[in-house]
Amino acid sequence: MDVPEQVPSYKRVILKLSGEALAGTMGYGIDPEVVYSIAVQIKEVVQLGVEVAIVVGGGNIWRGVAGSTKGMDRATADYMGMLATVINSLALQDALSKHEVDTRVQTAIEMREVAEPYIRRRAIRHLEKGRVVIFAAGTGNPYFSTDTTAALRAAEVEAEVILMAKRVDGVYDSDPLKNVNAKKFGNLSYIDVLNKGLGVMDSTATSLCMDNKIPLIVFNLNENGNIKKAVLGQNVGTYVGGGTIGE
Repeated sequence: MDVPEQVPSYKRVILKLSGEALAGTMGYGIDPEVVYSIAVQIKEVVQLGVEVAIVVGGGNIWRGVAGSTKGMDRATADYMGMLATVINSLALQDALSKHEVDTRVQTAIEMREVAEPYIRRRAIRHLEKGRVVIFAAGTGNPYFSTDTTAALRAAEVEAEVILMAKRVDGVYDSDPLKNVNAKKFGNLSYIDVLNKGLGVMDSTATSLCMDNKIPLIVFNLNENGNIKKAVLGQNVGTYVGGGTIGE
């Protein structure tokens, strides 16, 4: 019996991973088993011929906002957070390399001994050659989140969609981990996200996606195969941006 051909709905994607996702159940640090699992899922997508770029947060190691609320200079705290994203990016690169996935880390803060500096045309060239590109150190500027980094890089490399990997299976009207009656949304517009304050990503990032017509798919990372399903256009979470999944 022939296996039906799997045709991706997107050619080039940005995968947004939170730092907390890499910590797994530990809540902090890096869980090698979780990183291994994520690498396996990313490899599945690369094998479909999809060009994958990744933006990873650093909240499992350091959160700049938390540091600033305790008296630390906000810019300094944010720079520390950017360095945390580099640590996570190198861990993810190592896991992908062990699965024979050609990977490059590009940092917004120059550190040539461990990664390439971010150069837009070079990043696009890597993607065209089938390499996974991990964008680290945020935008290189304090006061901007890694959500904003994902939106900015998606616009710069002309990605067709941002895959927002979360701990829940979509966007709800309240926290489903605290409210059993929380209602899940299937489709949302950017304006809905902003007006309802749904917390999909911060308002700067949401506005950037809206202005550049970059859709989002919010889904549960903890369910194996969901990254691939999202790329194939299957309904695995909440679609933000108007229209329907796969359009």
